[in-house]
Amino acid sequence: MIFINPKTDFAFKKIFGSEQSKEILISFLNALLYEARPVIKDLQILNPYLAPRIRGVKDTYLDVKAKLKDGTTVIIEMQVLNVEGFEKRILYNAAKAYSIQLDSGEDYKPLEPVIALTITDFEMFDSLESAISRFVLKEKEFLVDYLSYDIELVFVELPKFNKRLEELETLTDKWIYFIKNARSLDSVPETMEEVPEMKQAFAVANQANLSREELEDLQKREMWIHDQRNAITKAVNQAVKQKQVEIARRLLDVLDEETVSQTTGLSLEVVQQLRRDR
Repeated sequence: MIFINPKTDFAFKKIFGSEQSKEILISFLNALLYEARPVIKDLQILNPYLAPRIRGVKDTYLDVKAKLKDGTTVIIEMQVLNVEGFEKRILYNAAKAYSIQLDSGEDYKPLEPVIALTITDFEMFDSLESAISRFVLKEKEFLVDYLSYDIELVFVELPKFNKRLEELETLTDKWIYFIKNARSLDSVPETMEEVPEMKQAFAVANQANLSREELEDLQKREMWIHDQRNAITKAVNQAVKQKQVEIARRLLDVLDEETVSQTTGLSLEVVQQLRRDR
C-alpha cells in the first residue's frame, strides 16, 4: 500500500476533515488535546473536505474546523513551511473565530471557547523539549490563569517526536507517529490497526482510494511545497554567502588570501576575485 502524506495540508484535510472522518477526528483530538481521555463525545465538522472546492490550490493553506458538543470551536491546521508571520496568523485566526460568534450589540456571555491546534513540520519553540505545548492567558509575573479560559493555542512540533514504532505507548504517540511517518509505511502497523479510528484513517490515506483528480491536486500541492522549501533554502544560502563575502572583504585588509578562505569558508578563487574587485 502507498499512503498519502498527512503532513501535506491537502492530505491532512482529506483524512481528518471529510464527511466520513468524524470518528477519526474525535479520536485524534482526544489524543492530542486531552491525553487520550474520551472527553470529546461528539462534534460537527464545519467545513468538510470537498475536492472540487479546493482543486488547483497553490499558495493557500487548508484547515479543519469542528464544533464540539459543548460549543467549543476547534481549528486544526497542518503547517509544513515556517513562513514569516505564521505565529501571528495562528493567534489572529483564534481571536477571529472567538469574536465572530457575536453580532453587534449582543451580550458577551454566550461566547464559547476556541482551541487552535497547530501541527508543524518544524520547531517553533527552542526552549521547550516536549513535542506538545499549550498556551493560555496568564498573569505575567505570578502565572495565575485569567478568569476566562476561552482561547487556547496548542502546538505539536513533529521534529521533536522521535519515538520509533516499537516505542509507541499511548494513543497520543500513535497519532503523532501517523502524521509524521504514514507516508513512509507500506502497511498498517499492528499496533495501530487495533485502533478502529486509526485503521479508518489509513484507509482514507490509502492512495488507491483517491480519485485521479485528487491525486493530481495532491501532486500539485506537494510540488508547490517542494518549490517553496527550495526557495527558502536558496534565500538562506544566499544570505549566508553574502555575510561570508562581507566578512572576507574586511579581513583582506589584515590577513592573506588563504587565511581569509579558511576563516570564511569561501573558496580561495572567490577570495582572490574579491581582492581583484576592490
